[in-house]
Amino acid sequence: MTSEVLAVNVAFYRAFEKKDIEAMSAVWSQGTESLCVHPGRNALRGWKAIRTSWEKIFQNTAYIEINIDIVTTQVNDNIAYIVLIENILQVLGGKRIEAQSMATNVFQHLGGKWYLVHHHGSPIIR
Repeated sequence: MTSEVLAVNVAFYRAFEKKDIEAMSAVWSQGTESLCVHPGRNALRGWKAIRTSWEKIFQNTAYIEINIDIVTTQVNDNIAYIVLIENILQVLGGKRIEAQSMATNVFQHLGGKWYLVHHHGSPIIR
């Protein structure tokens, strides 16, 4: 089970890097209870609002690369979470920006598959 959760987590970050909204849709639960908190932003509830936020991020990001360092992974019955550090390299407005975020990704086992139901990213200030 842990390997399945880790695979969905990797798929989430690959969809993010590729700016692929269909791949992003495949990893997220389409339910109204899903939550997403982008760094420095308010919580978004439900896939519709979350999808719109990803579409805007993808439109406004020329390039992004994310390498992750997993702090911990916990899998219980139908809920799992991964706490990790996102090492982010992006190009915005022609400028190269490097940053780190602490993130928590929560997954739920629904209909025989693991889905992301909560993502919360918080900037690490150094």
